[in-house]
Amino acid sequence: MLQNTVPDARLDTGLDDPKVAAALKRLHARARRDCWVLLRALPAILFAAATGRGIDEAVKPYLKGAYIPVGPDQGRLLYMTARAIDARLIVEFGTSFAISTIYLGAAARANNGRVIGTEMEPTKAAAARANVESAGLAPFVDIREGDAMKTLAALDGPIDFLLLDGWKDIYLPMIKMLAPRMRPGTVVLADNIFTYRKALRPYVDYMQDRANGFDSVTLPIGFGHGMEYSVRRK
Repeated sequence: MLQNTVPDARLDTGLDDPKVAAALKRLHARARRDCWVLLRALPAILFAAATGRGIDEAVKPYLKGAYIPVGPDQGRLLYMTARAIDARLIVEFGTSFAISTIYLGAAARANNGRVIGTEMEPTKAAAARANVESAGLAPFVDIREGDAMKTLAALDGPIDFLLLDGWKDIYLPMIKMLAPRMRPGTVVLADNIFTYRKALRPYVDYMQDRANGFDSVTLPIGFGHGMEYSVRRK
């Protein structure tokens, strides 16, 4: 159950909170040790690119239990952006083991807001909830297990901040589904723009077409991943 109580400013130290800092240090270290999984998936990625097969489908068997997190610089960008815009409702597509969720949850606590995360894999969802709990942020985070196009379908707005970091073929349907629940000034951050350049080209084109209601720019951040930074205009 999410709490909606005003946090004690004396206790809210953002990313310097000892529980938050310890959880992030542990999870980032675990993610670095897990990078070999991506190397195992490389042949499948190259084959998919050469044959025109969807990369998401090619790598799913390898990434089912893998850490595929944002890096520390990306995490700080998430936290700082959510704090700067005083985001009260933060939505995350693709929670994984909750590294990004902890950055967002720290901002939500400071803003007296909440994070709604999504995760398809039951084992990851359970681990994510435990990780959020260890960071002391459970009262501010709701992780919804299952197909995000269904678990977020009845979401009430307005959404203040949206992170897209799940399966890449869902980015465009997700933004089209959630855009009506955004307000002017809502920020959308989408990860892996360079990693999945071809797969995410339709998403980038859509967000950078001002007729669709966003101002958008690609940021070279995150160890070559790239993030699309978009702001709702209307």
